[in-house]
Amino acid sequence: MRTRTIFTLAAALFATALSLPTSAQTPTATAPKETPPAPGTPRNFTLPAIRQFSLPNGLQVRFVPYGEVPKATVRLVTHTGNADEGPNEVWLADLTSEMMQQGTTTRSAEDIAREAATMGGALDVTVGMNTTVIGTDVFSESAARAVALIADVVRNPRLPDSELARLKGDLARNLSIQHATPQALASEKFAAVLFPNHPYGRSYPTQSMIESYTLDQVRGFHAKNFGAARSFVYVVGRFDANAVEAAIRQSFGDWAAGSPRTPQNVSPVSKRAVYFIDRPGAVQSTLYIGLPASIDPTRSDYVSTVVMNALLGGSFGSRITSNIREQKGYTYSPTSTLSTRLGAASWAEIADVTTNVTGPAIKEIIGEIDRLRSEPPTAKELQGIQNYLAGTFVLRNSSRPGIASQLATMDLYGAGADYLSTYVQRIYATTPAEVQRLAQTYIDPSKLAIVVVGDRKVIYDQLKTYGEVIEQ
Repeated sequence: MRTRTIFTLAAALFATALSLPTSAQTPTATAPKETPPAPGTPRNFTLPAIRQFSLPNGLQVRFVPYGEVPKATVRLVTHTGNADEGPNEVWLADLTSEMMQQGTTTRSAEDIAREAATMGGALDVTVGMNTTVIGTDVFSESAARAVALIADVVRNPRLPDSELARLKGDLARNLSIQHATPQALASEKFAAVLFPNHPYGRSYPTQSMIESYTLDQVRGFHAKNFGAARSFVYVVGRFDANAVEAAIRQSFGDWAAGSPRTPQNVSPVSKRAVYFIDRPGAVQSTLYIGLPASIDPTRSDYVSTVVMNALLGGSFGSRITSNIREQKGYTYSPTSTLSTRLGAASWAEIADVTTNVTGPAIKEIIGEIDRLRSEPPTAKELQGIQNYLAGTFVLRNSSRPGIASQLATMDLYGAGADYLSTYVQRIYATTPAEVQRLAQTYIDPSKLAIVVVGDRKVIYDQLKTYGEVIEQ
């Protein structure tokens, strides 16, 4: 997934913690440590009431009154993105979004940025694999104006030929930067191995591909993929619902429905092999170890699979992290991910390990997978993971943007209305035996793709143990 942001107003949050000694004297005795009280059970997440309606052209709208701060998050989410690119069109969706930043038929780029700023925010355009999001966070009284501004950007982009060469140059420089990092090389190869001949397996274009893009291609991508029937408007926060609804009907009411989405069939590949990319002199090896997974948020075992992933490698206290970081010291920040897209998903353990322990690190990762498949976790270990996931879920949905994002995810996958309201319950309903069963179901070590980027002279012989080594 590639992300682009336009008309941005960056912000950063910093937190510091100070620890002060209570005495300058050396204590003569150490007081016994007290056992902290057991954590309480986190509350279930309760989604505020949602008002839903649709326009005759197919545009769907979600209103969520939320919070006390006089601001509103306004987003248009269209179900189009990198997944709609052809084999020789990688990043065409990104180029299209960059061109959309150059103004509309009635507003210049400067006009858009200035108008968004007067509303207390900035207008962002984000391209993902399956969605493109145009949104802003504004003062409550400006929510209706924000709707009109977003509508102008998506419906009436100028797409000027005068900016095409510059933006293609920006993409080309970004491509060069990405390909200079081992993480990008590893993720690119991992996606290509799992999802060959599909947009999900095409992470980066070639330089010649970028150079070949024309204004007609940009205009064609926009015309084909942006329309009311594939779009949702989300407004979350404090706002005048009547005024915002009127703005939506006026700004989007006559927008053409557009073409229906034509997703390509996904045929993932599961094969145990080592895919090696030489990086001479590298002091670390970048690992991607994983496989496709038939999982998405509509499945009844999805939340429990999230729990399984967090226990295995997807949290700071997970088994793989405790092993290769805390116990062995092979790496600093490993993690596992459960990535879902429309019609496909994957599980992967990702780590940058010291070069001379590349083979041992792979051994420990696979060993932890085998251990979870062969025996369930203890109830105590599982409860710690459940408390962590329940807490982070509630925090993630305790903001206007967080709620808007969750609703967009539900609509993308067609998850049920109770997806959010029962999420915490389903976390705690997961049993140790189910965690073991899900590891057995979704993570088969005999089908793991092992991608390694590192120094061939040091690590090549270490890799032969784990399967056929395919050099790139």
